[in-house]
Amino acid sequence: MRASRLLSLLLLLQTRGRMTAPELAAELEVSIRTVYRDVEALSSAGVPVYADRGPAGGYQLLDGYRTRLNGLTSEEASSLFLAGLPGPAAELGLADVAANAELKLLAALPPEPRSHASRMRERFLLDVPGWYRSADDVPHLSEVAEAVWGQRPLHMTYRRWGRQVVDRVIHPYGLVLKGGSWYLVAAPAQGDPRTYRVSRVLTLETLPGRFARPEGFELAGFWQGYAKEFRERMYTAEAVIRLAPDGGDLLAYTMGADVVRAALAAAGEPDPEGWRTITVPVESLAHARWLLLRMGAGVEVVGPPELRALMCEAVAELSKMYG
Repeated sequence: MRASRLLSLLLLLQTRGRMTAPELAAELEVSIRTVYRDVEALSSAGVPVYADRGPAGGYQLLDGYRTRLNGLTSEEASSLFLAGLPGPAAELGLADVAANAELKLLAALPPEPRSHASRMRERFLLDVPGWYRSADDVPHLSEVAEAVWGQRPLHMTYRRWGRQVVDRVIHPYGLVLKGGSWYLVAAPAQGDPRTYRVSRVLTLETLPGRFARPEGFELAGFWQGYAKEFRERMYTAEAVIRLAPDGGDLLAYTMGADVVRAALAAAGEPDPEGWRTITVPVESLAHARWLLLRMGAGVEVVGPPELRALMCEAVAELSKMYG
């Protein structure tokens, strides 16, 4: 256990440069005192690690020092092949590069990890887009990715929701692949970052010069906050429904497992026939009607009255159509 932690500490310093004891402790999930002991152990073993004092100080390796440790366990090697997504790599213009890297990694592995990694590639496939939909058409993705990597500003025309076309000069910070769609996180020269769906970029021009990324900006953290805010903004109303005893799975498929799980957890006990009254968030009453009609007799809308009226109207129309 300690040997693995010492190796992790060494690789952290090698890849990230100077790090403070609290930063190392957070990464390794140990106490700061343990970091002190581990650094001392590395020094005793001949690893040239030294400390700078003061507020801007920390631990770092002697300039030019590189460990030659290159061993991978079978599980580690397999995870690298599972993480390789051929579709997204091709969309980014990296298909050949990714394939060559995979071949080189396979060739460098010992026989047993190589066999394990090959089986992983043969038996597991990651298919990103959801059912009944194809991936977005993203003709400008490769150019966007180059601008993200090179910190180059972009001039684009962009089709917003509602088909309004706008003109923007942006600083691209990062790309996110979500549900088969690529999203660009970018900001104007003076403004906060926002998201753009890459498939809605109509024209694109890479501008001269480079921009400075905001200090402390972290793509994963931004996206997590954006996704949470988007979910909260998306749900503008609530529906109160009675759910049949066997309707939970279909409702979860229709409205989302997280939404239904939270609603069931907050609900009371089922009635003698097994029906439960729950409250679920919805985008709008019109959208809720469309979703809940898919449930057939598996749900009864209790409220609000406007939604119940919409359901009655839809059922009357269906009854008239089918006699």
